Amino acid sequence: MEKIATREAYGKALVELGAQDARVVVLDADLAGATQTKIFKAAYPDRFYNAGIAEANMVNMAAGLSTMGLVPFCSSFAMFAAGRAYEQIRNSVAYPRFNVKVCATHAGVSVGEDGGSHQCIEDIALMRAIPGMTVIVPADANEARAATFALAEFEGPAYMRLARLATPVFEGDMVKPFELGKANVLREGKDVAVFACGLMVSEALEAAKILAADGIDAAVINIHTIKPIDSECVMKYAKQCGHVVTVEEHSTIGGLGDAVADVLMGKVNCSFKKIGVEDRFGQSGKAADVLREYGLTADQIAENIKASLS
Repeated sequence: MEKIATREAYGKALVELGAQDARVVVLDADLAGATQTKIFKAAYPDRFYNAGIAEANMVNMAAGLSTMGLVPFCSSFAMFAAGRAYEQIRNSVAYPRFNVKVCATHAGVSVGEDGGSHQCIEDIALMRAIPGMTVIVPADANEARAATFALAEFEGPAYMRLARLATPVFEGDMVKPFELGKANVLREGKDVAVFACGLMVSEALEAAKILAADGIDAAVINIHTIKPIDSECVMKYAKQCGHVVTVEEHSTIGGLGDAVADVLMGKVNCSFKKIGVEDRFGQSGKAADVLREYGLTADQIAENIKASLS
């Protein structure tokens, strides 16, 4: 199966958007090569703005551009976009509800060698806590492209989390329509409902195959929109399976797991397990090794699910 990073798909989608919509402008904080916005810069240099290593200024610039009827996409590493520019996203974009899209790359521990200082595991929690903020975590390159186009049409502030690591691109029946706020069921099952986002979707699917060999029938649901979450889908599969597991390349505090728990609390009687980064910072290493260190590989996910069911 072909592997492409969601950041790469995002960069290419911006160029497609630029050809279709003259309102689209792109901002970056001196990381255009890493975030892949360099592709847009090459195609539309007059609609690209490099703010330098000044993420807060970049977000404020995007806010201003949005008041002129433009559709700004601004990018940096998740640690800098969601972290360093948090106040500007909150007060200059979300508070006045400006039409700015913050698309942050290099999220999660799969950033690998850059280490814990750059491996943002708190960004979903930060962004979903902001009133009115839409939060998206694409599972593969197809979804990253579709989400980029959807954000251009969507009116309002949004945060999209993208990865550095190249991951499998879904094919055939696994390619689902993308609709903001609507989850995609990738695998039906009756014993446990596994809700995943981002890179962990492909890992969850592989984990489901391992579980099937042990007679455990796992449903796998791609929650690409963390906020607003698809409450109807979450409740349906929680009731259907009676056991719920969430899998994310993010802290277990404030991310997908808590978003799903918020839906189910007091409404559905089921067992519940969160799989993610357990109140730890990331660390430097090869991406595959770091993911294994934090229990985020398919075999580890399968073992964790089996243990929770027993």
